[in-house]
Amino acid sequence: MSQQTLDGHGGTEVQIDLCAGCQVIWFDHFESLRLSPGGTLRLFQTIGSSTASRGRPLAELLACPRCETRLVLTNDRQRNTPFRYWRCGRNHGKLITFFDFLREKDFIRPLSPAQVDLLRQNVQMINCSNCGAPIDLARASTCAHCGTPISTVDLEQISRMAQQLQRKESSRKEIDVAALFDAFRAERERDRHPDAQSGLVETGLRMIAGWLSPI
Repeated sequence: MSQQTLDGHGGTEVQIDLCAGCQVIWFDHFESLRLSPGGTLRLFQTIGSSTASRGRPLAELLACPRCETRLVLTNDRQRNTPFRYWRCGRNHGKLITFFDFLREKDFIRPLSPAQVDLLRQNVQMINCSNCGAPIDLARASTCAHCGTPISTVDLEQISRMAQQLQRKESSRKEIDVAALFDAFRAERERDRHPDAQSGLVETGLRMIAGWLSPI
């Protein structure tokens, strides 16, 4: 894992451990809660630049990097959004995937029926951002493998956070769902490799990474 120092609340710093290849983050106890909005956005940029391909599968048995005891798979919920992580039984911290981190922070939301219809006009097949399984939009709007509905990054919420952090007016064009669909279709047309497994969340994160770069 590589270390990254991010802004925390009250002018503090939070040092996290991140593996881009496996697309997971290790948070020591309460580190996730200590991230400031600015630190969270910086982490979005890092995640967005690491999602060009699906992460490596995780081992069935995962050990705490602090005490080497077996991590316990834990299911949790943020408002109405379920997410999961692997926690240390000695409270040293937790390991969480990029996708579930975004769920925990309430930055993932299912598409509305109207948005699913609009997506169908752009593409016929999409990969689940949770497990990578293909979803045939002509037949379904939920992943048959893991049950995750077609989801995207909450662009409006991220835009609000970014605007609050900006110190001056910006003429940058806002990112909306239609622009996200266009970018996703363009990526699919540009990369027709059969192993390509980019989903809407990954495409949205890459767009956000570029959109946030001037901040």
